[in-house]
Order: sequence, then C-alpha cells, then structure tokens
Amino acid sequence: WAENSDRRKEKEEKKRDQYSILDMDDEGNGEEETVILKKKRKKIGKNPAVNTSFLPDKDREVQELQEIEDLKTEWADKQKEIKGQDVEMTFNYWDGSGHRHKVLIKKGYTIEQFLNYCLESLVGIYPDVRCASVDMLMFVKANLIIPHYLTFYQMEQMKARGEKGPLFRFVTHKEEENKPPGLLKDDLQYGKVTLRSWYERNKHMFPANKWKSFDPEVNWEKYTLEQTFKR
Repeated sequence: WAENSDRRKEKEEKKRDQYSILDMDDEGNGEEETVILKKKRKKIGKNPAVNTSFLPDKDREVQELQEIEDLKTEWADKQKEIKGQDVEMTFNYWDGSGHRHKVLIKKGYTIEQFLNYCLESLVGIYPDVRCASVDMLMFVKANLIIPHYLTFYQMEQMKARGEKGPLFRFVTHKEEENKPPGLLKDDLQYGKVTLRSWYERNKHMFPANKWKSFDPEVNWEKYTLEQTFKR
C-alpha cells in the first residue's frame, strides 16, 4: 500500500509541472499538446563573511604579479644607484716602495677599469709604466691579488674578507675634509698597484712572497690568529 501511495504522489508532482493546451483547427478538431514547465533554480551568491583567500582569484593573481614586478624594478633602480656612487680610491704604486696616489671611480667599476684610471695617473710620472697596459698591472689588497673581472660593488655585496678582516669599507668623507657631498672613500688599508713583471722578479721576497690570489670561496672568518701565522 505504501508503494502505491508513493507512486501516486510522484504522478501528482509531474502533473503540477505540466499542463495541457488544446490546439483547434478550422474544422473544430483539436490536438492536445503537453507543455513542460521548467523550474528556475535560485542562484547562490558568495557569503562575504567566509574567507576565500585560498581560492583561485585571477584579479588577485594579476595584482600580486604586478607588485612583484614593482619590487624588482625598485630593487634594480636601487642597485643602479649604489653602483653609480663616486668613490675616491687611495692606492700605493709599488715598485719596491710605496708611492701614494688617488683616483676617482664608481663603485660599480671593475678592477680593470680602476687600474686603467691608475695607469693614466701614473704614466707621466714613472718611466716603467709608460709602455704598460692594464693587463700588465696588478691590484693587491691585504696581501690578496684581486682578479680584474670583479667589481667593487660585488666585493662589497659578498663582504669580501682577507686574513685580518674586510677588504673594503666604503664610508662618506667627513665634512671637514671639504669633499663633495656623498663622496665615498675606502676607510681601510690602502691597496697596492704594481706591475706583474715586478711581482714575477720579486715574488720570493717580502712583501710579494705573502701575496696570493683572492678566492671568494675561502671564508677567512674560520681562521684563527695562530692558523693565519702558519699559512
């Protein structure tokens, strides 16, 4: 009995969803046509109280990508500004004794560019450099021979060190030094500029016998004072 009752209810529901219309022709004959009425579904909106930040959102993704690009541009502009800073580099031209000179460079310059400025300032003073080229010069800082391809900016970023501490520390000149505002200088021990030919002739003698090639992979912070003297 219960099964018959369920079937009856199902038939009644179908009847409510349809109705019949009579299509009469000119002779009075009619055909019954059944029209099915479709129920409209109610559209469900978002609940503003629910956190949906974990769901995909195209507009949000576009905004986040734009923010990342803006940060990249800002960082690149800042690094360009740092590389363009003026630095007054004091160095000793070494031919067995030190002769102090100064050149004005940019922090983004390579050692090769720096040596080119040094050569220009030395060529009219010392006969032994008159026929020299940049690749015939060496830059030695804290007993380390610095490769020509590195820039001062790179060495500052990598915090390049020697046995006794940092290789470079760029600071602004004091006001009483009457230098242009913002001009930097290396506040640590002055480096040496020398001819490779002089080094090859004297590398068995002090101080050249203490010089060695700079290796960015060597961490001098691990060396104790005792280990330093053993080297």
